[in-house]
Amino acid sequence: MPETAPGAFPINEILDLERYPVADLESDRGQRLLDRCRGELRADGACQLDRLLLPGAVRAVVDQALGLKAMAFRTEAVHNVYFVDLPPHAGEDDLRAITVRSAKRALSWMHIDAASPLRTLYEWDGLVSFLREVLELPSLYRDADPVGACSVMFYDESDELGWHFDNSEFAVTLMLQACETGGLYEYVPAIRSAEDENADDVRAVLAGNRQLVRSLDIEPGTLTLFRGRYSLHRVTPVVGHTARLNAVLTYASVPDHQLEPLTRELFYGTR
Repeated sequence: MPETAPGAFPINEILDLERYPVADLESDRGQRLLDRCRGELRADGACQLDRLLLPGAVRAVVDQALGLKAMAFRTEAVHNVYFVDLPPHAGEDDLRAITVRSAKRALSWMHIDAASPLRTLYEWDGLVSFLREVLELPSLYRDADPVGACSVMFYDESDELGWHFDNSEFAVTLMLQACETGGLYEYVPAIRSAEDENADDVRAVLAGNRQLVRSLDIEPGTLTLFRGRYSLHRVTPVVGHTARLNAVLTYASVPDHQLEPLTRELFYGTR
């Protein structure tokens, strides 16, 4: 457990350790939790720990984030599912010619208060150990980027995250506040593979076919692990005046990893 800043929550007041023994993985209950999470990731490409964060910790993170919303950097972009440029001679039937919209605000790691339960959780070695075991990785490290290591995303009315594939093998997110309507996390598990882009099915989803689409009902306090490199996913447009807030926790397979300056500027407005 990290040394906590004055006024910070201890880890047992942040996480529901009775329900989720993430600090005791060697126990029988800890092993059952790991087996469950690994099984869900293999079967569906997604795993949820509903209400892992205790309500008081969630409220503290939300209150602190809302107080700093003016510091959050807004991005709005049109892109394709691969986040790549369209080649000059690509035809109209090229998937990379189909565009979607993404719009949100990002509160960077440098603005997360020292006493925030989110900072304490992210800096806790126990969470790194748990994620490494669930993901069955030989090594895992917190990202060292001073801006993008762990951030809070704000989705205001009409904001959304368009259909896309991740460049990373997995994503770790934490739901903090649900919006009134919309803001659903939708995905199509394993729609492509390293050997097959499965362009026909991807195109069908982008055209509005819902046959393969699933959604996650994510309550505040829920930690989600998601394998997004091969699973198409999005956040639907937010409706209403209550913003959708979630935290993105970033990890790397090597120590001291940081974002490229251009990426940092694009998503957080600073190099």
